[in-house]
Amino acid sequence: MAPAVLIENLQKSYGTVVAVKDVSFQVEPGEIFGLLGPNGAGKTTTLRALCTLTTPDAGKITVSGISVIDNPRIARQKLGYVAQEVAPDKVLTGKELLQLQAALYHIPGAVAKQRIDMVLDLLGLQEYAHKKTGTYSGGLRKRLDLAAGLLHAPDVLVLDEPTVGLDIESRFVVWDFLRQLRASGTTVLITSHYLEEIDALADRVAIIDRGTVIAAGTPSQLKDKVGGDRITLRIREFSPLEEAEKAKHLLQDLPFVQEVIINSAQGNSLNLVVTPQNDALITIQQSLNTVGLPIFGIAQSRPSLDDVYLAATGRTLLDAELAAIANRDPKAEKKQNMR
Repeated sequence: MAPAVLIENLQKSYGTVVAVKDVSFQVEPGEIFGLLGPNGAGKTTTLRALCTLTTPDAGKITVSGISVIDNPRIARQKLGYVAQEVAPDKVLTGKELLQLQAALYHIPGAVAKQRIDMVLDLLGLQEYAHKKTGTYSGGLRKRLDLAAGLLHAPDVLVLDEPTVGLDIESRFVVWDFLRQLRASGTTVLITSHYLEEIDALADRVAIIDRGTVIAAGTPSQLKDKVGGDRITLRIREFSPLEEAEKAKHLLQDLPFVQEVIINSAQGNSLNLVVTPQNDALITIQQSLNTVGLPIFGIAQSRPSLDDVYLAATGRTLLDAELAAIANRDPKAEKKQNMR
């Protein structure tokens, strides 16, 4: 059986801005596959290339064995795409918008009626079907977008940040719906910068940073590779690098400490990977006290996907998000969106 999605050595630049440097991953039929990474990592550009909305500079993309680059019209029939921004026509009712979507996909009238009723039921939209979409809440608009993406019964549903801006209740509704889709055999490819979303939903995940896949596997596999518990330690609220380096050299000699990373983006805090043991925090505190180093804050936790990202890049996803915002080029973004 051909992979539901196959992307090999994808590259895409906009002028001098490299959006995707080298992305490769494979999505199996009937799974939820997550692309995790900060804004600006290349997730949306990858999806746009997959969904024939932009032409890659190099690489191979197939959907159910069909080349997206060589046969885009056929590939589109196998794809449903829900973009990050929800922008339905506010004058149309929900049902009218779905009827328009069905016409665009040349779905025969009787089949369209059946499918529209089905997706309205599936997403709990029947009572809103005859109301104008301009009156919908953000959660309802997102559900209507999902309904439109499913109307032509695609092999693969592609979702770009499907719950961004939604309240907790609406997010859980979307999560439950995606699990139902997986149970019915639909393949789902989802991008997100919400760690808990990918951890909760994805069967497998690829983490993208600066246009490259830096880690891939099941969430459990990726977290197991990090190994041990995580301890986050601050000598001071904003520690001098010299103090952080001194603490690092001291702590990495402790027998239960596997790795120490200095996170410069968070005031030179220290992130430790440790073999779990009950007295780890006490031993660390005693060791630092012997050389006159204080502790501003310390916390211990199990590994997360953010720890996977930190281990691979030396920074957290939040750090990467803030860096992307600081380095954002409005002109380059405008040019990218136009294409």
